[in-house]
Amino acid sequence: MESPWILEQFGLLIISLLANLLSALAGGGAGLLQFPVLLFLGLSFATALATHKIASVALGVGATLRHLREGSLEPRFALFMLGCGLPGVILGANLILDLDETLAVLALGCLTCGLGLYSIFKQELGMSASRRNRDLNGMLIGGAGLFVIGALNGSLTSGTGLFVTMWLVRWFGLDYQRAVAYTLILVGLFWNGFGALAVALQTPPRWEWLPVLLIGSMLGAYFGAHLGIAKGNRTIKRCFEVLTLLVGAKLIWDGLIGL
Repeated sequence: MESPWILEQFGLLIISLLANLLSALAGGGAGLLQFPVLLFLGLSFATALATHKIASVALGVGATLRHLREGSLEPRFALFMLGCGLPGVILGANLILDLDETLAVLALGCLTCGLGLYSIFKQELGMSASRRNRDLNGMLIGGAGLFVIGALNGSLTSGTGLFVTMWLVRWFGLDYQRAVAYTLILVGLFWNGFGALAVALQTPPRWEWLPVLLIGSMLGAYFGAHLGIAKGNRTIKRCFEVLTLLVGAKLIWDGLIGL
């Protein structure tokens, strides 16, 4: 009787490790593998969402342990991201379980694919930092964008970290390496943490699966962040493009199936 349980736990560990390693490299997208596996193993949408959200907090922990050694974050800008994004996360997490998400998933898939294609055709995008839109109007628009992405992060399961990464690159002029650091630490740890709490208060997760998922998430995030720092912007950009296209295609497929 123990063999299937061991195989199940080992499978969850490998999926979590791989999903979060890729997510830490690209700046989002852990739900591409992890969330569908939880559904495939028989969890309801609400239970799988709560389980995935809690496990994804370890992505932020693992990435934080690695990226803080680089000292690359500006505390004021980090607080700005939290202040704009967290209200959206809480709003989205409290709405999702009462809404039909089919059309939202389909639209998000199209937008996510668009992010990847945009990055592919803008070859120098995110290769170097070019600080911009830090005046009042720029910060207001940037903050509104983070609020909207935060609402998507709280309500949906895949790809919203990729949106944050691209928004930081395109609007605020960060390079990919710096943008991924902000995304993994602030979105992975704080946005996902608040979203996980809000969802878990409504639907309990699969508690017996969480330890191995948390271990896989933390290890995958740490080593993915390490690879991103070591390889630099070009590698991160390519991983971002591949993962956005994969996540977008999956979301489009899910949306079409749900129609």
